[in-house]
Amino acid sequence: MARVTVEDCILKIPNRFELVLLSSQRAREIGSGAVLTIDRDNDKNPVVALREIADETIDLDSLKENMIKGYQKVIEVEEDEEDVIDLMEGEGDTEEFDDMELIADEENLEAGGMHEETGEEKDDLDDDGIAGTEEENDLK
Repeated sequence: MARVTVEDCILKIPNRFELVLLSSQRAREIGSGAVLTIDRDNDKNPVVALREIADETIDLDSLKENMIKGYQKVIEVEEDEEDVIDLMEGEGDTEEFDDMELIADEENLEAGGMHEETGEEKDDLDDDGIAGTEEENDLK
């Protein structure tokens, strides 16, 4: 790159880091087929980008916007307010689901032949609520 080109660009964009970002963005645009605003003169894309910035033949604000959009990882999507309100209304219903889970757990214990308080099989509990097999309970 010609030193004269960089020095001319510093007058337009005083921050060197911003100059590097903008010129590289423009060089990528040129490489992907963007229309040149100056003659190429057998120069490579980064030099052409710097010459365009120095000659002010491109709009720097639109170049900045394109650069920002290129680096964004999250694409902003506008949601309808009604959708957000509907989602917010459903947040208070968690108590109902908690009660339903407790009932389902109790039903599963009973269906599986389990005792609610201890979680042990109903057949294994004797009259005193002591666990053991029928043979062991008969011996007692």
